[in-house]
Amino acid sequence: MSVARRPRTPREKYGEELRLRRVAAGLTQEQLGELVVCSPTLISHYEAGRRLPKPDDARRIDLALKTDGFFERWLEDLESKYADHFAAAAELEKQATLIRLFALTLMPGVLQTDGYARALFRAYQPNHTTEELDEAVVIRTKRRQLLDRSARPVVWTLLDEAVVRRCVGGPQVMSEQLNAVADLAEAGRVRLHVLPYGVGAHSLMESLLTLMSFADSAPAAYVEGFMTGNLMDDPALVGHCETAYALALSDALSQQESLALVRAAAKEHTHGQQ
Repeated sequence: MSVARRPRTPREKYGEELRLRRVAAGLTQEQLGELVVCSPTLISHYEAGRRLPKPDDARRIDLALKTDGFFERWLEDLESKYADHFAAAAELEKQATLIRLFALTLMPGVLQTDGYARALFRAYQPNHTTEELDEAVVIRTKRRQLLDRSARPVVWTLLDEAVVRRCVGGPQVMSEQLNAVADLAEAGRVRLHVLPYGVGAHSLMESLLTLMSFADSAPAAYVEGFMTGNLMDDPALVGHCETAYALALSDALSQQESLALVRAAAKEHTHGQQ
């Protein structure tokens, strides 16, 4: 009996093809690394879909495997606008039928307004140019289109109260962000719950978490920290993540109570109350 897997990302398909071509050429990862002038560990990352080669490396791969520019040309379609640690998760996000989000300190990217995203990027990139900031905001907020698709996923959003209280971008920006999420919840587009401060310790307080389910593939989990992220599809690990989410959700306010809290917080931000 075969074990269901989550959908393969385009990067993983690229890596699998690289592995097949390397084996067919009778080369080990070490031997291919010598020809490409990189470490065998990097070849392993390429084949697993964790990283993509640079154009020069892809060109040398084609020369080593005699693939007539195949991997260099394919690379052009795979270059992501997202950070390497998030690129694979971003691809899977588009295929998911159910997405369960938990946010610890900031609003999930797929729900961010332009003003909120801009304030975050301004904080992350103190030496930005206006053009860089504009591009980053467009890339981030374009993910909201996921909520407008005809085959749109079911989305659950669980927010630590810290997300609601921290004033990002100033009172007006924060109020607009909270009202935008509340509007989505009232329209039935997302299911919204807040974990209040009064709960104290809870099962997800160490990290943000995204759980993704698919129509005919195994689920996946994604966690992220500063400049790093981890996409998991091991059934045991994903199961632990799902249990932690369920435990946290059981401590959260009802949707009605959560909506009331979020709307009240939006008014408080508008009036300059922290």
